[in-house]
Amino acid sequence: MLINVQDTNVMSANGKTKRLGDYSKNVILIVNVASYCGNTTQYEDLQKLHDIYSKKGLIILAFPCNDFGNQEPDSLEEIKNFCSTKFGVKFEIMEKVHAKGTTSEPYTTLNKVEPKGDVEWNFEKFLIGKDSNVIARFKPGVQPFDDNLIAAIEVALDS
Repeated sequence: MLINVQDTNVMSANGKTKRLGDYSKNVILIVNVASYCGNTTQYEDLQKLHDIYSKKGLIILAFPCNDFGNQEPDSLEEIKNFCSTKFGVKFEIMEKVHAKGTTSEPYTTLNKVEPKGDVEWNFEKFLIGKDSNVIARFKPGVQPFDDNLIAAIEVALDS
């Protein structure tokens, strides 16, 4: 089943509603993140992806999430400060969300992507094409420079 996020509304870090469709014509990588997770070092490679591919049209949207082991308990300001000072993050950090159970967007929509179900853990990734259709779902252990993820990003950017 094709999942389209064109009309999915999310909250930006400044509290404003953003429609994911506003990013159309770009490729989006959505990642649920946590500052106290074993996967937190992925921030560094996510920033490198941003550095390499943002000029070609890749947008990374990070959604802090405290659903897994209480690994993101801090305020949004503390999270943004941690990301920028520790990992030099320049991509967009969005409002905190719930990715499992009683979810909030974008995960109410994204959790319908195969394999259906709640996000497994922090740093699960969803790749969305320029047409706002979800292309792929990548488990948390898939590193930002995994060959399959990079290939999918490059194909999406070239389409």
